[in-house]
Amino acid sequence: MSLRFDSGLPEGLAGSAHRGMSRTYHSLFVDVVTKAMVPMIQVFAFYVIFHGHYSPGGGFQGGVMLAASIMLLRLAMGQEESFRRFPPDWGMLLAAGGTLLFAVLGVLPMVFGGNFLDYEYIPFLGAEAATRRYWGILLAEVFIGFLVWGALVAIYDALSGGGE
Repeated sequence: MSLRFDSGLPEGLAGSAHRGMSRTYHSLFVDVVTKAMVPMIQVFAFYVIFHGHYSPGGGFQGGVMLAASIMLLRLAMGQEESFRRFPPDWGMLLAAGGTLLFAVLGVLPMVFGGNFLDYEYIPFLGAEAATRRYWGILLAEVFIGFLVWGALVAIYDALSGGGE
């Protein structure tokens, strides 16, 4: 883990006594706890996404938890290690892919005579209308989860200066 402490004063006002306040500290405890917690957070996030179509939760909540796990990596391990695990370009790719797939899922029923997001018209071979709606809602939750996950990580990287 890398923590950076500085005086918070502008460079000209800091004075010579405050210039040495900028340090990086490494914590084995934070590294171990982070490496243990991130997979658990991600498993629970996928649980929330995949069970959100018939219980509380869903794509948005699961996507936020997935993004929070990546942000925890960024904060605790620093850019070099966390970028190796989740490159900054992946955020935009996930957001764009989730958006595109959700849009296709919404427009696909219109091609087959239904309304936007009317999953009953999605052509699953041999499936009843209720089954088609079930799979349509599940896919929508997954696509929204990836969209939110990618968008929040991309925003965090842009604001922290890491996704340049």
